[in-house]
Amino acid sequence: MSDTPPIRQATALTVALNGLDASLVRVEVDCARGLPCFNIVGLPEACVRESRTRVRAALRHLDIELNEHAVTVNLAPADLKKSGSAFDVAIACAVLGALGVIPKDSLDGIVMLGELSISGEVRRVRGVLPALIGAGMQTCKSALVPHANAAEARSIGGLRVHVANHILEVAAHFRGQTLPEAKDVPQTTSIAPADIGDFSEVRGQFAARRALEIAAAGHHNVLMMGPPGTGKTMLARRLPSILPPMTEAEALEVTSIHSLAGLLPVSHGLVEQRPFRAPHHTASAAALFGGGSTVRPGEITLAHNGCLFLDELLEFQRHVIDGMRQPLEEGSVTISRARYSATFPSRSLLVAAVNPCPCGYHGTKGVRACRCSPEKVSRYRSRLSGPILDRIDLHVGLAPVSMEDLSGGTVGESSSAIRQRVVAARARQRERFSENRTSKAYNGELSGTDLERTAPLCAASKRLIERAMSTMGLSARAYVRLRRVSRTLADLRGDEHVSIDDVAEAIAGRALDRDSDTLRLAS
Repeated sequence: MSDTPPIRQATALTVALNGLDASLVRVEVDCARGLPCFNIVGLPEACVRESRTRVRAALRHLDIELNEHAVTVNLAPADLKKSGSAFDVAIACAVLGALGVIPKDSLDGIVMLGELSISGEVRRVRGVLPALIGAGMQTCKSALVPHANAAEARSIGGLRVHVANHILEVAAHFRGQTLPEAKDVPQTTSIAPADIGDFSEVRGQFAARRALEIAAAGHHNVLMMGPPGTGKTMLARRLPSILPPMTEAEALEVTSIHSLAGLLPVSHGLVEQRPFRAPHHTASAAALFGGGSTVRPGEITLAHNGCLFLDELLEFQRHVIDGMRQPLEEGSVTISRARYSATFPSRSLLVAAVNPCPCGYHGTKGVRACRCSPEKVSRYRSRLSGPILDRIDLHVGLAPVSMEDLSGGTVGESSSAIRQRVVAARARQRERFSENRTSKAYNGELSGTDLERTAPLCAASKRLIERAMSTMGLSARAYVRLRRVSRTLADLRGDEHVSIDDVAEAIAGRALDRDSDTLRLAS
């Protein structure tokens, strides 16, 4: 009777991402003598199934041929969808462990990510940062990632991360040689700060400048309406220049999102600037909200903790505009498909710009005559539904800039001066929220209960809001947003008490609720 053949099995760890949520995956490999085959089970998508070809070719550089083995790879849990090429290194290492090329116990507790080329090179993959954050939360002791992902991997605290360029280095590491750590790899490139301009370059449009300052201070959504050439886009693109720097937690969130989307430059770590995204009005719902066969974040998520600028808002498809309702209200977007569901954060500051009519000149004087009939103007503006308008805190009209302003009028404040007030206002919010145990980040997120504690109104202010509610036909949501803006205006003044002037300015900022057909174009 022949001896029982040895059991050739090994297990390695990797991570599967569903949106930004990371799940630990056990790569279980069985190598048996028999008819040559390489099977991968455990709900792998096409890219994962193709890893068998990449792994076979890469292992030849270790003088390992799998022609005499029946290799079975199980990706557990088996009911979790696996997508992407980041499983290659873990599969290869589990095969090496099963064949006895490296000690099986050397793979314990180590998360591996990376794609293999047929030459054995360990290539960069998407989503390393959120994967490592998830792995660290599941008590993994260390990780191994591609050298090209070292910059983002160095941002992880509490997890020892090694980097490799080739499968030969990986095998040597598990035999006892030490790979360099991500924190020791120099950052070879740097990203120059984006040229976002300065508010001092904007001539006139003081009402719009004021609205954007309020929006930045309290994280309030803004809609600008005006004819072409009045500076709507110029103003919106300068909004990031008055926003405060991101905290470390915010930078980790933004970097994780950009890593998952594959937008991080090689050798660049944490994203330090707040994102500014300006999708074209032909963008589809999937491009704006995310989706695809392999779920990826959309523009509204890529703008998280930054600005989402929707120029020519009324030129977007109607269902795309209406799809903004949930993200604007809840600060997140959920993508549901037959085979998966993923939730992404979308706490972005919305800045929208629209023309008053299809030709762009309705309501202007001394510029050009509007060619649109009243019915055409009404039909055009009806694309902006009431529920969407209700979720926009500030409406501001822009009139054409006068020749006097263009040729050397009064120069407005610089972005640095405005930013100081914004930073101070946000500091007051954080201090107040801490004292009141409010789990919110901005005034623009306060609930009705929070507002009663942090922004009580005097009797005169209450009467003014009641009168506005009656004459303007405001909804309960608009009432809450009025009080949020009032709280921000008080913070910009450095006052803990909301005054009647703050309430009056907040009401004036909802011009489209007052009369959507004759929005006053403010200079």
